[in-house]
Amino acid sequence: MPRGRTERFRDIQPFGIDQVAASAGDAPDVLRMENLDTDIAPPPSAVAATRAAVGTDGANSWLPFTGLAPLREAVARRLELQTGRAYDPLAEVVITGGATAGLLSALLATVDHGDEVVVTDPTYAGIIGRIRLAGARPVFARLLVHERRWRLDLDALVAAVTPKTRAMVLMSPSMPSGHVFSDREWDAVADACERADCWLLYDAAMDQIVFDDIEADHPASLERLRERTITLGGVSKNYRMIGWRVGWAAGPAEVMSDVAFAAIYNTTVASGFAQIGAHAALTGADAGVVEAASELEARAGLIVRELEGLPVIIPDGGWSLLVDAEALGTDAPSLSRRLLERGRIAATPMTAWGPEVAPRHVRLVYANEPLERLRGIGERVRAAL
Repeated sequence: MPRGRTERFRDIQPFGIDQVAASAGDAPDVLRMENLDTDIAPPPSAVAATRAAVGTDGANSWLPFTGLAPLREAVARRLELQTGRAYDPLAEVVITGGATAGLLSALLATVDHGDEVVVTDPTYAGIIGRIRLAGARPVFARLLVHERRWRLDLDALVAAVTPKTRAMVLMSPSMPSGHVFSDREWDAVADACERADCWLLYDAAMDQIVFDDIEADHPASLERLRERTITLGGVSKNYRMIGWRVGWAAGPAEVMSDVAFAAIYNTTVASGFAQIGAHAALTGADAGVVEAASELEARAGLIVRELEGLPVIIPDGGWSLLVDAEALGTDAPSLSRRLLERGRIAATPMTAWGPEVAPRHVRLVYANEPLERLRGIGERVRAAL
């Protein structure tokens, strides 16, 4: 009998999302707020380009292994506009099967077994799991609530950096919290990266979805982080193209050759017709990013207003917000069950999304429920308490 589970899987936990989804079933009265799906349509040009490409010979190929040249060029142009740094589309951009596939490839290129990677608490469980799959250990710097919004605990960030730190994986806006890094926080991150002489793997999956006219800087626009930053992006969130599974990794050429090897030997490349659709999204005039962000901000605002008086942390952007279960006198799994049973809301407990802060919270995703269905959510939540 072969030996059991490998060491890399010892501390990997499930998301918790699929269990909540299974419990919710297909009941039409349930608000589906457990998963990062969205009902906001993708760009029409992306849909049309993808449909036109399906079945054509050129879109049904493995090549080129690092992604179609026009898409890499579009990514490079987008990043240059955001950062002021010119990216070589051939040497510094790799197309991946989604941003998180790019993240695993970047981790494999930058960390070794036993190294440490700094992340926030809470953070996306898929980030934590990928750090462990790469053989490294996640070290957490907590987010704190200040005036009903998330802020990075700068002392915790300093304490998280050790001689074993080889990378930080940070996201802004962050999943699941909606936290957007401030200028002061990015300065602290730059200090920490310089002290550790480490990489910053920046998950930019939602970087266009920012509320309240907040100015959200790309860390590679900062001189001290420019050559330390590997950007992981994609079309899933900003362009509402979850099913396309197209992302990218972009950074200094000396590390991107290894990122490319990791991506090629893992998934080879994203599908050709999906890449053509992604290119249309990045270059078309109908992307709808501003309009989608406005709609998401309206949904988040409605929830915050209807849950006034309850421990809800206001998101600065993104697709979800958190409710503090412990502040309500319960725990996150229990609140999740009661929300479904009594309030008909499917919401995921953040049990596996960090060690200290995350497990207190339940996540409400507002990207897949329109305003007309979200109205009355305050009554549903209070019925569950």
